[in-house]
Amino acid sequence: MIAQVAPVLIAFGANLGDRGETILAAQAELAATPGIFDVAASPLRETIAMTLNGPDPEAPRYLNGVARATTTLTPHELLDVMQRIELQHGRVRDVRWGARTLDLDLILYSGRVIADDRLSVPHPRAHERDFVLSPWLDLEPAAVLMGHGRVADLLARIGDTTSPLDRSEDPDHA
Repeated sequence: MIAQVAPVLIAFGANLGDRGETILAAQAELAATPGIFDVAASPLRETIAMTLNGPDPEAPRYLNGVARATTTLTPHELLDVMQRIELQHGRVRDVRWGARTLDLDLILYSGRVIADDRLSVPHPRAHERDFVLSPWLDLEPAAVLMGHGRVADLLARIGDTTSPLDRSEDPDHA
C-alpha cells in the first residue's frame, strides 16, 4: 500500500526559556521524524502574549512562526508527534492559554476538515491570529486559509501587531 502524501501547515510558539532555540529544535525534530518531509519554516516573529483575558503586555513575549511540510502520517499520528515534541521541551498544560516553553498547532492538513475530541483542522482560530497569519505570509505570500480566504486579506482585516525577530536584540540568544 502506498501512503498518501499530505501537505500540512504547523504553527510554533514559545514565550518561556530560549524561545528561538526551542522552536528551531522542534522544527529540526519534526524534519527528522519518519514520515515528515520537506519542512520549510518562516522567519520568526515576536508578539505580545495573548491570554484568556486578552493581550498581556506584562507577560513574557512570544516568538511565533509556521512551517510547511508534507507527511505520510495521519492527522492524529502527526498530532501525537507534535505533542511528544512539546513534552520533550517541557510543555505543561495546566493553564489554558498560559505561558509555555513550546506550543505546536496543526493549522492545515491536506485540505481536510477534522473535528473530533482531539483535533480541529483547519485550526478554528487561525484566521484571527496575526501571530499565525503574519509568519505564514512571510513564508507563502499567496497563501489561502481554507474556509476563510487569502491570508494577506485576513491579516489586513485584523491588523498585524507582530514584529520581525531581531536576533541581536533577543535576550534569549547571547
